[in-house]
Amino acid sequence: MKRTVGKMLIVTKPGDKAAEAVRTAMTGFLTERGVPFETCEHHADSRPESCRNEERIRGPFDLAVVLGGDGTFIGAARRLLHFGAPLMGVNLGRVGFLTQLERDHWRPWLAKVLDEGFRAAHRLVLKYAVVRGGEAVAKGLVINELVVSRGELARLVRLSVAFDDIDISSLRADGLIISTPTGSSAYGASAGGPLVHAGLAACCVTPVCPFLNGFKPMVFPADGVLTVRVEEQAGEVNLTEDGQAGVRLEPGDEVVVEKSPADLLVVDLGPGAYFEKLKKHGFLSER
Repeated sequence: MKRTVGKMLIVTKPGDKAAEAVRTAMTGFLTERGVPFETCEHHADSRPESCRNEERIRGPFDLAVVLGGDGTFIGAARRLLHFGAPLMGVNLGRVGFLTQLERDHWRPWLAKVLDEGFRAAHRLVLKYAVVRGGEAVAKGLVINELVVSRGELARLVRLSVAFDDIDISSLRADGLIISTPTGSSAYGASAGGPLVHAGLAACCVTPVCPFLNGFKPMVFPADGVLTVRVEEQAGEVNLTEDGQAGVRLEPGDEVVVEKSPADLLVVDLGPGAYFEKLKKHGFLSER
């Protein structure tokens, strides 16, 4: 079923001149069309209900457009998840794998959306908690991937993996990547993990440089609970959320990962868009 646009939110990368220029043009376009909107900047230290500490955005929104690169898109997606508004990313960065539109294509696309509506697709979001001594000392949401990794010293860490309280395996490695299907084409793919279609509800687990160990990349159903335990360490062990926030882990810590109650909604550009993106970035070759 197609959705119509009653009110829009425009999110920009702070201090980015290209984002500011597109925002100015887009707000002028919406004003001409009589479409209500709000704008804000995404800052990494923002509260969940705001894009900037001194700004409070007021939903509901029918569509949120994020102006920036993949990092801005991921950060904004986590903070705006509770609004339930479908996201469209306009790429102003270098890679542009998650952002759907190039900077010069937003105007004809938005005009068509305002006239004809659009469809939205669901994307899996994971939630996690770091449990230490029976208490959660950190928690968060994951759009792309959660990484347990060693610190600056080249020393392996020993980790164990369980699914729904069933012990799966233990390994010594540089780390472990837990990714959503959306994030399976990022760090997980670089470490030899599988490409999982973004529309599936599954969780990918990929070891990083395992040592003398048979643990292979695995895909688990999203409706279970995945637990990674730090068994021992010869140096620092860190947990990184979407490459943007970190937690120092201690021996005995458990990272408990499960499906978030809310999915991420993104604008659906059609069944071929995902594969075209893989081809564009070299994951698939054409004859």
